[in-house]
Amino acid sequence: MSGDLGTRPARLLDRLHEALRVRHRSRRTEDAYAAWVRRFVLFHGKRHPSELGPEAVSAFLNHLAVDRKVTASTQNQALNALVFLYRHVLGRDLEQLGGLIRARGPRRLPVVLSQAETRALLSELHGVERLVTSILYGSGLRLLEALSLRIKDVDFGRREIRVSRGKGDKDRMTPLPETCARALLQHLREVRTLHERDLGEGFGAVALPDALARKYPGASREWAWQWIFPATRRYREAGTNTERRHHLHETVVQRAVKRAVATAGIAKPASCHTLRHSFATHLLEAGYDVRTVQELLGHRSLQTTMIYTHVLNRGGRAVRSPLDAALHPFGVDPGQSGSALTERR
Repeated sequence: MSGDLGTRPARLLDRLHEALRVRHRSRRTEDAYAAWVRRFVLFHGKRHPSELGPEAVSAFLNHLAVDRKVTASTQNQALNALVFLYRHVLGRDLEQLGGLIRARGPRRLPVVLSQAETRALLSELHGVERLVTSILYGSGLRLLEALSLRIKDVDFGRREIRVSRGKGDKDRMTPLPETCARALLQHLREVRTLHERDLGEGFGAVALPDALARKYPGASREWAWQWIFPATRRYREAGTNTERRHHLHETVVQRAVKRAVATAGIAKPASCHTLRHSFATHLLEAGYDVRTVQELLGHRSLQTTMIYTHVLNRGGRAVRSPLDAALHPFGVDPGQSGSALTERR
C-alpha cells in the first residue's frame, strides 16, 4: 500500500529521529539517516518500509552503486541508515541482503602539503579564516572539531586544546600552537565583546549538548560555553523559537581555503582536511612516534594512522631508490641529481 511522504513516512521519520537521539547519535547522523530513508521510500514509489524487505533494500543499494555510481563510503552510509531503521524503529533485522553489489572504493593516499606549501597557503588567508586553518594544521583538528570549540576547551597556560565529543563521541587533548596563542587571545577579546552585546540585547544563550540546559539553566549564557568561532548572524531555533548564535559555518572556511590554494599556485587538490593530513605527516617526519600521532588525531585504530607512513618525504614507501644508492653511495643532493646524471651520459 502506498503512502504520502507528508503523512505516514513523516511519522516514521519522527520515530527515526527519536531512536537516534535516545542512542546519542549526532545531529549530522540524524540528518543523513533521515535523508537516506526518504530516498529509499521515494525509490520504491512511496511504499512504507514496513511493507518492504531485504530484497527492496538490496535493489536500492544496487541502484546507488550501479546507476548513481556512488562511492563505497556513501553506499555504506545508506546501508547503515536502513539497517538502523529496520532494527531500531521497525523492530526487524535484515537477515541477509541477497544480491547486494557493494561499491568498491579504491584505497587512496591522502593529499599532503609540504611545509613550504603550507606556509604559502596560510599566507593567502586572513582574519578568522587564517586562525581556523592555522589551528587545523597546528593541532590536527577536523574542520567541524575546530569550529565547535568552546571557550572552556582552550587552556592557554598548558597550551592545550580539548576536543570534546569528537568523531566517535570521544574526547582527546592536542597542542595549542604557540604561534596561534596571541592571535587567538585577541580574537577572543572581540568574541567577548560580541557576546556581551548579545546579552545586552536579551540574547547570548548558546545551544548546549545533551541535557545540560535543563541541569544548568544559566550555563547557556556563561562565557565558558560560548563558541570560539561564532557566526556573524543569529538564527531562530526550530521548536523553541529561541534566537541564538551558532558557530561559524564550515563553508566559510572551505571556500576561503579553496581560493587560497588557487592563489598560492598549489597544484594539489588541497582542502581543509589536507591540513590535518599534513599535521600528521610532518610530525612523523620530525620523528614523533606513530602512537603519539594516533592519540593526537583521535584514531581508534593504529592502522588508520599508519597510512601516513606511506606519504613521508622519502620517496615511495620511504625507500631510497637503488639508482641513487648506486650512483651516489654517500647521498645525493636532490637539486644536483639532474646534472649528475647528465655528466654520465
